[in-house]
Amino acid sequence: MLVTMKEILEDAKNRKYAVGAFNVPNLESVQAVIAAAEELKLPVILQHAEVHENLISMQEIGPIMLDYAKRASVPVCVHLDHGASFDLCIQAIRLGFTSIMYDASAKSYEENLEETKEIVKIAHAAGVSVEAELGHIFTSAVGGGEGRGAVGAEDFTSLDDCYTDPVTAKKFVEATHVDALAISFGTTHGVYLTEPKLDLNRITEIKKQIDIPFVMHGGSGVSDEDFKTAIRNGITKINYYTYGAMAGGNRIREYVNNIGDKEIFLHDIIAAGKEGVKEDVKAAMTVFADSIL
Repeated sequence: MLVTMKEILEDAKNRKYAVGAFNVPNLESVQAVIAAAEELKLPVILQHAEVHENLISMQEIGPIMLDYAKRASVPVCVHLDHGASFDLCIQAIRLGFTSIMYDASAKSYEENLEETKEIVKIAHAAGVSVEAELGHIFTSAVGGGEGRGAVGAEDFTSLDDCYTDPVTAKKFVEATHVDALAISFGTTHGVYLTEPKLDLNRITEIKKQIDIPFVMHGGSGVSDEDFKTAIRNGITKINYYTYGAMAGGNRIREYVNNIGDKEIFLHDIIAAGKEGVKEDVKAAMTVFADSIL
């Protein structure tokens, strides 16, 4: 069942759980995520990240995502993740995506606000939800396959320079009318090279200012307890990719290592990888929706 992000996240906000949002740069990832969501009977968000255009174009994978979403037995949103250009956002809307993220967080606050306002007008006129980002999500040097570019803590004089400011967030949301806001509180795109130090209270402080769905980017690698605290504090959408992709790769490694001298067939390797992704996605979704399962 194809639905908008706003519909999915409104229910999550009211019932205090989080919806998993998974990047799917191939058919097998789409199949794995939909299968996991259907087995758990949970809503889910399929995402195409602009940085994955080098793996597969949105024009190729988008119709597949939409087809699986429409035929799914659970609510599914099809979302453009980290769209950094108006052109790709418009393409997503025309393809039938029900949600887009316009990411101008690397620009000045004024540019981010004005450009986001413009894309919100266009998207809302077409019945499409919009996510924006305020603050800076760090990007690891290893596997940061969701964000636009490498941003590390060393790029800032203090963490307050990159974390989302609650008062600024209120002004931004009231001016742009976005449906969801990705906020920065210490998570990282890619593989965590050290244990993450999250400012989970910052989510609460932002929620005191504005009561809309908040998005956690860089969700892979966060502990179950930190996930649950973040959700209690106001996170309703969690972007998750890197560790799921690693799970698929590790399952393929196990399959190849165990096959011995037998012939190796591509379809068997793909099936093993897909199963690894599905199991990891199910485990993540179970944590995100712990309060309603």
